[in-house]
Amino acid sequence: MTTALYCPMKPPDHPVASGDREIGRLVLRLLEDLGEAPVLASRLSTWQGSPDPDRFAELERASAAEADRLIDAWHSSEDRPDAWVTYHLYHKAPDHLGPRVADALGLAYVVIEASRAKKRAEGPWAEGFRAADRALAEADAVCAMHETDRAGLAEIVPADRLTTLAPFIDTTPFAAIERGPRPPDAPVRLLAVGMMRHGNKEACYRVLADAVRQLDGGNWHLFIAGDGEAADDLRPLFDAERTTFLGRLDRPELIAAYCDADIFVWPAVNEPFGLVFLEAQAAGLPVVGGRSRGVPEIVRDGETGLLTDSTDATAFARAITSLMADPDRRARFADAARTHAITRHDIARARADLGAVLKAARARRAAKGTG
Repeated sequence: MTTALYCPMKPPDHPVASGDREIGRLVLRLLEDLGEAPVLASRLSTWQGSPDPDRFAELERASAAEADRLIDAWHSSEDRPDAWVTYHLYHKAPDHLGPRVADALGLAYVVIEASRAKKRAEGPWAEGFRAADRALAEADAVCAMHETDRAGLAEIVPADRLTTLAPFIDTTPFAAIERGPRPPDAPVRLLAVGMMRHGNKEACYRVLADAVRQLDGGNWHLFIAGDGEAADDLRPLFDAERTTFLGRLDRPELIAAYCDADIFVWPAVNEPFGLVFLEAQAAGLPVVGGRSRGVPEIVRDGETGLLTDSTDATAFARAITSLMADPDRRARFADAARTHAITRHDIARARADLGAVLKAARARRAAKGTG
């Protein structure tokens, strides 16, 4: 079996790191582990940061040409896939390719991490919203990654085609971290991980900067892993004597940063769930996070960390302060966090779940062909 993978927002081999790229790579690995012999269908990105009618039309034309190219290439090919998987579909990154290619070649069509914000049905994003809806209507299986998204999708996707695929990572390299004892007078090491770009990430950093200014002294130091076009605006918000900017880290360096930390802190303003929370918990870090969208489904408030309103810097500061002052509680949270990540959010569990989704999608597509 061969499966085509398409990521309309950002292909897995994109040079710019992000959570979206990392999950795309994990989906690719899942398909490999399942014996799906995945191929990257296209690097065409349909993502738009702001709505532009001319750009919508241009992307539709480009998508139509790309779909025709793939149909011609695969029509009589021995390498023709029998399934198409699209990762991350929504109004800013609709999938014009998958439905057209799947229909022409009789491929099972699966969407992973779809979301549907009904408020975008009218206004400047309406065209992208309609395009995403058309793709969802054609899908043989749709996977949400948290219950908020699933509730929105349920308005258009029938229950027998809609499921939840819990966010996942390969926990192995993080879970292998062994922590030595800390000197009693050592500062509590806070860690934040996130790209420094405008929009939601910038909002996260501004809340975090406001929060750490309210920590009322104490023995702590903040480490920040991440870089980007907003770095020059964001770095001056933090106390230079209490903050170390680690810059953009490769995977081994990032794992080392988790290993060196005591508490993971991230406000997660308007984030779907935050892959970094899974990494931190797998590394055995207690979390202070923002209670945004799918975050409460992967961080257990009061068990693996503390959650506050994403934009309430004062509440965020209080949560950090309470964990800094209670090392026994931090240790309990750390143990629970690692267990939670390994048992509920490891790639091995996702592998079994996605395998079942693909099997059902193929059966549904086969039934269409005989109906």
